[in-house]
Amino acid sequence: MELNKENMKKIRWLIAFAVILYLGVQNLSVVLKYVKVLWGLMLPFILGSAMAFVLNVPMSFIERHLFGKAKEKQGKGAKAAARMARPVSLFLSIVFVVLVVLLVVLVVVPEIGTTLVSVVKRVEENIPVLQKWLTNTFQSDSEIVKWISSIEIEPQKILDSIGKVLKNGADNLVSSTVTVTMGIVSMVVNFAIAFVFSCYVLLAKEKLGMQVRKAAYAILPAKTVKYLEHVCTLASKIFASFITGQCIEAVILGSMFFVTMTIGKFPYAMLIGVLISFTALIPVFGGIIGCWVGFFLILMVSPMKAFAFLALFVILQQIEGNLIYPHVVGNSVGLPAIWVLVAVTLGGNLMGIVGMLVFIPLVSVLYTLFREWVYERLDKKKVKLEEH
Repeated sequence: MELNKENMKKIRWLIAFAVILYLGVQNLSVVLKYVKVLWGLMLPFILGSAMAFVLNVPMSFIERHLFGKAKEKQGKGAKAAARMARPVSLFLSIVFVVLVVLLVVLVVVPEIGTTLVSVVKRVEENIPVLQKWLTNTFQSDSEIVKWISSIEIEPQKILDSIGKVLKNGADNLVSSTVTVTMGIVSMVVNFAIAFVFSCYVLLAKEKLGMQVRKAAYAILPAKTVKYLEHVCTLASKIFASFITGQCIEAVILGSMFFVTMTIGKFPYAMLIGVLISFTALIPVFGGIIGCWVGFFLILMVSPMKAFAFLALFVILQQIEGNLIYPHVVGNSVGLPAIWVLVAVTLGGNLMGIVGMLVFIPLVSVLYTLFREWVYERLDKKKVKLEEH
């Protein structure tokens, strides 16, 4: 390598980076402390960016379908409609999201309360029957029979114990009222700042995008900026397609369960339908979670119906996996099934349910970029391999 001016500049930057990295590793606790402070400062804006990205999906749809033709027309009325397109679309998107949340809360919360009361009553009624069956089954083993007879499950005592725990927790909360209040205020303030920031970003997204591009071209080489634009466009497309597809697919699957369970006179049809709609948003494992929760709820009412529900779940999952999901979500994510499983597992272990949702499109972006790089390298080496 020639030691010209350009290469010397690269070497200086590399040495500076190595020194900073070494100092950071040596003082890791201090670095983590400042990272935590920085994260706290940036949290409202990170949350606002995430809210803006999610709200942008319905907002773009509304703006494109309601105001698309108005923007193409000429005249004062058309210009006024074009100016109002973005604020009205944003307002309708926010109203839509709020209505969905309220609908779920109003449907699910009362149903869950009724279900819990029903389950407690049925457990209380069936415990003597279960004890009698176990006693008849294990008559030959006196120790087991003695242990079964000694079991006493009184729901009222359980509820009293839960009440005592909650009371103690409430007393502890009261003793630290200032801390709790400050935490709630901080959370509300962060959410308010995030919401305002997301609205500002959505109302001026083209202008902000141009400002970011100008700054990027001023700081970085043009080739690097073009590649970053490609990455951002690809990520935006994949994430938007994934969010839209998953939501539509979840609604369809939940509706299928509600309709078939209502026709089959299964208990808790509405609750399980809504529950499966939400758990279906979690790829791969979400449906399984919804299945077993639904199975347990129905089992408290009718064991035969519970096993019939398992059969219904398998049938509907096959229909959803082979017919609905490929057409609704399609190949927009562009990730093979094996990597979907890897993404969901890694995301779940690192960030829980949120990680499961985020890692599929994230891994899809990395997979697409890596595939582009591999094909580019193969073209340069003039290597052609047939895919089987």
